[in-house]
Amino acid sequence: MSKGPQRVRGTQDIFGEEADRFQAVVAAFDKVRRLYGFRRVETPVFEATEVFARSIGETSDIVSKEMYTFPDRGGDSLTLRPEFTAGLCRAYISEGWQQHAPVKLATHGAVFRYERPQKGRYRQFHQLDAEIIGSGEPLADVELLVLAHQLLGELGITEGVTLQLNTLGDAATREAWRAALVAHFEAHRAELSEDSLVRLAKNPMRILDSKDPRDRPAADSAPPIDDFLTDEARSFFEKVTAGLDAAEVPWTRNAGLVRGLDYYRHTAFEFVTDRLGAQGAVIAGGRYDGLIEALGGPPTPAVGWAAGIERLAMLIDAPAVQAPTVMMAVEDDSALPVAQRILAELRRAGYATDMIATGSPRKRYDKAAKVPAKVLVSLAVRDGEIVANSRASNEVEEFADVDRLVQSIAGRR
Repeated sequence: MSKGPQRVRGTQDIFGEEADRFQAVVAAFDKVRRLYGFRRVETPVFEATEVFARSIGETSDIVSKEMYTFPDRGGDSLTLRPEFTAGLCRAYISEGWQQHAPVKLATHGAVFRYERPQKGRYRQFHQLDAEIIGSGEPLADVELLVLAHQLLGELGITEGVTLQLNTLGDAATREAWRAALVAHFEAHRAELSEDSLVRLAKNPMRILDSKDPRDRPAADSAPPIDDFLTDEARSFFEKVTAGLDAAEVPWTRNAGLVRGLDYYRHTAFEFVTDRLGAQGAVIAGGRYDGLIEALGGPPTPAVGWAAGIERLAMLIDAPAVQAPTVMMAVEDDSALPVAQRILAELRRAGYATDMIATGSPRKRYDKAAKVPAKVLVSLAVRDGEIVANSRASNEVEEFADVDRLVQSIAGRR
């Protein structure tokens, strides 16, 4: 192995079959988002740090421990995006996208978090992201969930992936539930971990999904949100589940699925699998009606999800390697200029084409014949004339057009 520079820990060089699976996920997402009318957008890889601090929450692990934050030469604090939603909401405000509301947005790319690298999790990783901004209707939640389910179907991995669904209620629901949680956890202070004691003061809902064994007894016995749902919140959730049932998207209720920040509302969800070990969620999201207002914009309802491309890619089979449509064997070096002209013309005409023009001339045809192309073309020199022969591996529609083009170029050299 080279002793030169090595890749940074927690990053990856994606190549070969792994790259093919990665691209298959992106292609499936692009296909499905077009079917649903989601418009492709691009946002900067870095934003002002306050965009993420205000959207994710100052007390979250992502902000306090995981963000790649640095001062630029002008003294501004910038952060590599740890997720897409905050940047999209910032763009919605600063670029005047309100005039297009509701907008259905889709994007994908690299995101950055300083975490302990493990299977399917990197410090630079990649996400798909879909958002509907400006719609407060349950139909928007349903559309995003059905889109996610269809994406999994397009990838062939709905088997073994479960949609877990919960409601976080409206503002009145959350306020009443939060007060009950604070009272409950205050009564169990002595049992809580240090992190949860901090959360109790600032973000008590996050104790519910704590992974610390010390917190589980208190978390598991906490009052459920269903006890505090307003009629409006209950109706919203019923419309979401009815929409999923109508679209024949299976789901299961997970009352312990929470989002701690106050701007989250109503629907929270995860598509989970046990095929990736502890890292079970492959798509996760929810409704965040208060986020754009928290960033300084007008009150704006919104819902969205993100999916890890690497995790989805780990679940799918590698796509079949695409053989070229046409394979050429250049059996005489003097025919190379003509071969190069044919190669260029075939590619311009839309045929995937390759050629073998190096190595022993006597072995080139045999090498080309071993490639599973639809059409095999050989170029040789006989009595000073270039002779082009084409043959199809089977009866293929392309053969006549390919042969006509090859013979035309070979004949007017």
